[in-house]
Amino acid sequence: MLSEPRSGRLAAWGNALLAGFVSPDDAVLAIVGEDAVHRVEGLPGETGPVGLTLALGRVRALGVAGLRVALPAPGHPLGLSGPPDFNARALDAEEAVVCHGAALGLVPEVYEAGPAGDVHVEVVWHCLPVREAPPADVPSLGEAERELAEALREATEVLSRLDVAGSGPVAEAAVEAYRARAERGREILAPGYPPRAVRVLELAQRVGLLISVAYENGHGGAVSASEMAARAEALRPVERTARRAQVAAYNAFVEERERGGH
Repeated sequence: MLSEPRSGRLAAWGNALLAGFVSPDDAVLAIVGEDAVHRVEGLPGETGPVGLTLALGRVRALGVAGLRVALPAPGHPLGLSGPPDFNARALDAEEAVVCHGAALGLVPEVYEAGPAGDVHVEVVWHCLPVREAPPADVPSLGEAERELAEALREATEVLSRLDVAGSGPVAEAAVEAYRARAERGREILAPGYPPRAVRVLELAQRVGLLISVAYENGHGGAVSASEMAARAEALRPVERTARRAQVAAYNAFVEERERGGH
């Protein structure tokens, strides 16, 4: 599970830019992060790929008032509204951004080159038509926060029961590394987001990290194929809850604006 999906960065900082909280340069810098370059392909009115600064200006001109995130998984079209072509591409990428105010969506395609330790990453966002309809299965922030609290308890119990090193030194180190990174910039979400959204996203990412640690490092006593399958089955609803909460947090900006909160 991605702790910080590219679609989350694009939506969060794109929203802050659209609302006038940050400059175009600051928004693009935050969206690109450690990647080399991001381009947008298929924008209405453009014949080829364009840079992020121009692309964000263009979507504003097209009437886009906000950006939402989708984090779909097989059997769970989380945050999507169709059509099937867009949903299929978003599912393949496991993420997408859906525009609010214009029937457009953006799906990232990632290109990597170079040796380990010096990987050059370029991202092309494919702009495609979307159906203007409510996104699938996105909870409110309040619902997400309640579900997460229960999911965190469930994850801890499951990892303990399956003898997985999900609360040992490896897990603690992973969580601490994430916290240190978050504390360093305090920009887990862009300016303008409600504090509750930041809180929900932090908790969702912590749950996601514990799940990742369980899969990557925590063989513990679960060594047979059947035991590995049991672990995956037990953790699947927890992972689903964490993804739903992530989407609720990233989408809180648009939801608040729709309710007149900004």
